Amino acid sequence: MQPSFHIHRLTGNDLHRLRALNSMFGVAFADSASYEAEPPNDDYLQTLLEKDHIIALAASIDKTVVGGLVAYELHKFERARSEIYIYDLAVAEPHRRKGIATALINHLREIAVQRRAWVIYVQADYGDDPAIALYTKLGVREDVMHFDINP
Repeated sequence: MQPSFHIHRLTGNDLHRLRALNSMFGVAFADSASYEAEPPNDDYLQTLLEKDHIIALAASIDKTVVGGLVAYELHKFERARSEIYIYDLAVAEPHRRKGIATALINHLREIAVQRRAWVIYVQADYGDDPAIALYTKLGVREDVMHFDINP
């Protein structure tokens, strides 16, 4: 029997969960340096988690963070609506293919409905077949180009 997981929306009182989530992201994305080398202080993270437009969800099994997502609600100027962008989404390798990522997105969908968001969107990298399969199952694919512009 698979252990059940619990999804929790992080608040300013969940710094330990956010730090565990960042650590898990670092391992899942094979980029621990970006997620753990220069961790922000508690005040910075608490301020972020208290912002309404920042949505951080953690999936836990027995108080251990095994997955999560970070999303941002973007309010639009052309219409009175918002969109939600999933910036990070990962599940720790031993816990993949158990429905955790789908459950995280479905939890975000509930938040989006409450906020009357127009759409949730996410990008995937070419070659990330598991992510592409998940997003294809849940949504409609658009092929776009992404550019990083240095400040």
